[in-house]
Amino acid sequence: MRIRTTSTQRTYRYVRLGLIGATALLAIGVGLELPSGEGLPSVSAAYYTPAGPIFVGSLTAIALALLALSGRSLEQGLLDIAAVLALAIAYVPTTVSSGACLDAARCVPPAVRPTVANNAVAVASVVLLGVIAAAILARVQSTASAGVAATIGVVVVIVAGGATWALIAPEAFLAGAHQIAAVAFFVLIAAAAAVAAWRPRRTGRLRRGVRIAYATVAVGIVVTLVLLLVGVISGLERAGVPVVLVGESVALALFAVFWLVQTVELWNEADPTLRE
Repeated sequence: MRIRTTSTQRTYRYVRLGLIGATALLAIGVGLELPSGEGLPSVSAAYYTPAGPIFVGSLTAIALALLALSGRSLEQGLLDIAAVLALAIAYVPTTVSSGACLDAARCVPPAVRPTVANNAVAVASVVLLGVIAAAILARVQSTASAGVAATIGVVVVIVAGGATWALIAPEAFLAGAHQIAAVAFFVLIAAAAAVAAWRPRRTGRLRRGVRIAYATVAVGIVVTLVLLLVGVISGLERAGVPVVLVGESVALALFAVFWLVQTVELWNEADPTLRE
């Protein structure tokens, strides 16, 4: 028997499956680097390895997919902001230990800084153009709301704040921007999962299971970030324990679980947007 679906259903299915696929692509690309013997300290450090294009490309795909999911809910606002942070994670790399670092144990090596500057300016410009387009569309489509305005405002603050920080204190920006964006990204995903766990939807066994799954993702991400922070502060990383690599890997896996659960939950929805 042929199951009829609408183009909207298929589009949303493909977008959510694309998110899972992009996450799997990132995981596989990084995983292939682990046996190399280079001692990959974190998922983010893959930027400097042969998996670098996979790292940047998959995060860009994730950002675009997050933006493609429509809706005016709190959940959507959180994911829109997370999309911007995903771009920051992709194009502003983490620091690494390098002989090229002059006054610090870790840095963004001078050789890649022109690339970072070029990419950061390009991404910031596109994000601001996107904000303008979103504001115009919200007005034309009569979808403007306090939530939409708040989301746009937060995105503008992130871009403007990041640009100002980079201009005033470029070394500090390169030293901390990636880490701040990564932590904030996963905090927003945890918040979106918590909202999804409590939003009113249909009842039944499936919904109860979905609620539990969303809540597990939210709690799991928060616990992972806390343990990661404790591990870094306590010096486990300096002792050779790959705290950051493990923490990022677990958080990435929970991100994939979130989208797997949402794909299953909304698979047959006639209008599978995020909640109004």
